[in-house]
Amino acid sequence: MDKELLKILVCPVTKGPLIYDKEKKELISKSAKLAYPIKDDIPILLEDEARKLK
Repeated sequence: MDKELLKILVCPVTKGPLIYDKEKKELISKSAKLAYPIKDDIPILLEDEARKLK
């Protein structure tokens, strides 16, 4: 994941910061409790595609 891109990406739901999880290839939004997948190095920032966190 490009670090410069990560600096400008925000959660589409809360507009809060995203944390890159390299192991799971996801962008985590703690405020929305969602994990957005990264497929073929492209972040999928759609709420419907995100995994809910507990």
